[in-house]
Order: sequence, then C-alpha cells, then structure tokens
Amino acid sequence: MAAETSSPTRKVGPREFASAKAATIQAVRGMNDVLPADASLWTFLEDTIRDVFRQYGYRNIRTPIVEKTELFVRGVGEVTDIVEREMYTFDDSGESLTLRPEGTAPTVRAALEHNLLYDGPKRLWYSGPLFRHERPQKGRYRQYHSFGAEALGFAGPEIDIELLVMVDRLWRRLKLDHITLELNTIGTAAERRAFRGHLIEYFAPNESLLDADSQRRLQNNPLRILDSKNPAMQPLLDGAPKLLEALGDESRERFAAVVASVRAAGISFRINPRLVRGLDYYNATVFEWVTTRLGAQSAICSGGRYDGLFEQLGGRPTPGCGFGIGTERVLLLLQDAGHRVEDAPLAYVVHVGTQASALALGVAETLRDDGFAVVVNVDGGSFKAQLKKADVSGARFALVIGDDEAAAGTVGVKPLRGEGAQVPVAVGEIAAHLARQN
Repeated sequence: MAAETSSPTRKVGPREFASAKAATIQAVRGMNDVLPADASLWTFLEDTIRDVFRQYGYRNIRTPIVEKTELFVRGVGEVTDIVEREMYTFDDSGESLTLRPEGTAPTVRAALEHNLLYDGPKRLWYSGPLFRHERPQKGRYRQYHSFGAEALGFAGPEIDIELLVMVDRLWRRLKLDHITLELNTIGTAAERRAFRGHLIEYFAPNESLLDADSQRRLQNNPLRILDSKNPAMQPLLDGAPKLLEALGDESRERFAAVVASVRAAGISFRINPRLVRGLDYYNATVFEWVTTRLGAQSAICSGGRYDGLFEQLGGRPTPGCGFGIGTERVLLLLQDAGHRVEDAPLAYVVHVGTQASALALGVAETLRDDGFAVVVNVDGGSFKAQLKKADVSGARFALVIGDDEAAAGTVGVKPLRGEGAQVPVAVGEIAAHLARQN
C-alpha cells in the first residue's frame, strides 16, 4: 500500500522548474544525512560488525532495495503493522513494488531464487538501508540502517546459541554495557493457533481497556497485543494467559536447551513471556537485546527462528534463524558512552614556491605509500594562512616546505598538537620520523 497520498498537481516543465525561485530543498522527514563529522563513527561500527561476522564464518549477501510487494505480504504477514501501514509501496507499470522494510525476507528470496543451499546450509550477513513510514523520533526513522545475520538450513538449537553468542561478542568488542538479552519462545504455528482462542477469550470482555492498535489486532493478530508498551494496559497484560504455559513438550524442551546454553555462555538474560516479535514468520526462539539508555526505542537487536518462511515464499521446508541490528540505535549508545573516532590526517603539507610545490606533492605521495593520511594545501596562501588551515584540519603535524627547503632536500616538521619546535628532516627520513612520533 502507498504510505502517503497527495492531490493531483499541475505538471511543471523542466525550464519552468529550473527557473523557479523555490525555498531550499531539505531531506525527506525521517531520512537523515550522515555528515563527515559523524561518518567516522559509522565506519568504525560497520567495520567492527563486519569483523565479528567474519570471525563466525558469515558471508556477505546484497539484495536490492526495491522488491515485489508480494514478498513482504507473504513473508512478513498481511495483518502486521509493517504491511498494513508502514511500507513505502508504489506502482511500476502495473507491478506493485516496495522499498524493503526488513532484510530477512529478501535474503530468503535470494537464497531460493539462486538455489544457495544446494550444497548445504549457509551463514549470511547483509547491511544497508530499510524503509518504514513511521512517526520519526529518536532512534526511529523512516530510512534506517541495519546489519543482519541469517543462518539458513540449520535445524538444531545450536545455531540459535551461536547467533546470541556472536551478538554478545559484538557488544563486548564495542565496550557497550547496560544491554540485556530478553528471551522467549512462541512455539509452533499450530500451538499459536490454539493459544489465539485463549487470548481472544481473555481480552474480548475487556476490549474497552485496549488501545486502538490492540482493538484492531484483537481478532486478526491477538498475540501482538502482548507486546504492547502502552503503560495503561500493563495491568491487563500482566493477567493475560502465558503462551509458554500452553506449549507442548517438544517446544518446551527446545527452549530449555537454548536457555541452558545461554546461561552456560555467561550471557546476562531474562525470560520475557510477552516477547512475541512483530513479524508473522517467527517461530520457536525469539529474542531482543534491549537497553535502558534510549527511552522508548529500547530494542537494539531483534531476531529469532523462522522455520516456515521458505515454504511461505514457495520453497521446500527449510529452517532459518537470524537477527537484525539497528545501526542508528547502536550509534546512539556509542555516542552516549563518549566514544570518539579520530579521523584527522596525520600531516598537512604547507608549501610556498614553485620548487616547494613540486616537492610537496612528491612527499605526500611517498607518505601515503607508507600508509599515512596526508593533506596537501591546494589553494595557495602565505605560510601563515596555510598553517591556520593545517591547524583547523586537525592534523598532528604541519610539513613546511619553501624553496629553501626544496633546494636543501628537507622538510620542516612542525607539531600542531602539544609542544615542540619545528625541526628540519631530510626528505628520505620523513616517513621514519613521523612513525616514531605517531
């Protein structure tokens, strides 16, 4: 469905559009620019996640941003919030297409389309933007980013544990605390269908106490009512039937095995019997990593098993398990913890004079060959003006070259952070000198 509609407007030709004096164009609400001052922290987080995934043998897969709408209707669920009101959907010459609102269904679609599991189970990961038409707020945006891991073809609970241990390792690598794992099981589809009647029987006499969303869900998706965060409904929810108590022996035993392994791994967790997740493809183990540092947007990583998704998308019965990490939310935690990433160049080359300019370019390239980040002044100016630019760049050193230095084959190395006098260094010794200072 289309997330937003507008009334018909008169078409504006290219010339008229180009000549119109309009207000400055801004980004779409809820879709944010990542500016250079912030990008270094993004890169640090992305590199860290990729490295942790690599350690566990997960390989990258990249799917299109746009998919056929049917993929999410069949995969995510027709009566979910995502499909009913959050998707960005549009018509493309008679075909309904949607900006992907989540990453699991596209990954399974790709696995089916390309027969990725022909030679055995696969561990995959992906990253990129996702789109949901929601009310923008801190930690919840209309374009947001996610890192996801999907383990396809593994039937046993061991893979559930591996995914949880992998995420726990990531938090430790990032030095983030105040994060708790919440665990639950939602059993099989048959067990949930049987439990659905008990929920409707409980909530129906109290329908006036439910908020609008829960009233809408009562008949078509009552399990989602349990996940409501509305404070006014908490007393009613506390007395609701517990799904865990309605499960059969096999589901209980599987969950007990997961809980025992998580405890043995030393991961802090709590069982949340009201955790059900908002996508219809989940079954058995579901989990969320939550924090108290982000207000209402407490979940920073969510996932679970989806053993029926392959069949829903037209494939053979195939088990699956995975999770998605909210990139922006983890970045907010890193910022809250005071994490900073230094991305300034090591040196800024200041040069005045024809011979000096030629030497400046050669010195910079030689240093880059050795792995150093170096910026060369390219817009002229006096030594004084260039040194001001060097200071603003954040560089630790200014490399000062005039024609006298060029003739002598030296470079003046001037510390810009802390104390120290400018010293002449032979051109061939610059890299070694900076390495000793770095």
